[in-house]
Amino acid sequence: MEQRRSRTEIAARVAADIPDGAYVNLGIGMPVLVLDQIGPERTVFVHSENGVLGMRALRPDEPVDPELTNASKRPVGILPGAAFFHHADSFAMMRGGHLDYCVLGGYEVAANGDLANWSLGDTGVAAAVGGAMDLAVGAKRVFVMMEHETRDGRPRLVAQLSLPVTGLGAVSRIYTDLATIDLDREGFLVRDMVAGLSLDELQARTGAPLRFA
Repeated sequence: MEQRRSRTEIAARVAADIPDGAYVNLGIGMPVLVLDQIGPERTVFVHSENGVLGMRALRPDEPVDPELTNASKRPVGILPGAAFFHHADSFAMMRGGHLDYCVLGGYEVAANGDLANWSLGDTGVAAAVGGAMDLAVGAKRVFVMMEHETRDGRPRLVAQLSLPVTGLGAVSRIYTDLATIDLDREGFLVRDMVAGLSLDELQARTGAPLRFA
């Protein structure tokens, strides 16, 4: 039986792929867990669309400042030299190609790199995209964290999106509870997968052809 990664383990896998010196935005949902995996020995400049550059995870027992949060209203700390700015400037940074990486959650990723992460298309539900579209087109590399399948067992990695689009051809790499998968011109390329899972089993849980590095 396969050993699925926990959400914390997925976040640690993402953090390990972000190099020191990088400028990074962490989206809401699962991606906020990545901040906890960037240790104090690291030098990563974490940006938030509500107007902060230089966030860090709170230290154990550190008092919470209710005025200092990330875009998902989660309390954070700041590094020496951190900067605060108007959210319009923050979005200009996102759209202007100044971020090296962004990490987003996802509902679906297609084999051509298209991303859906803001709406399940449910009638009568007012979904909000937030800054995800700006990040998807503005960051130099887009990482996506997601469960490999929906709760009812349908694949989230698909041949074509069935949900409203966030960004076209935007995704660089996907981290799931089962595998790490790159996107290139030929589609999905599996970089690693959990122990106890065969290549055929991973393919059966994926909605488009896989290649294995």
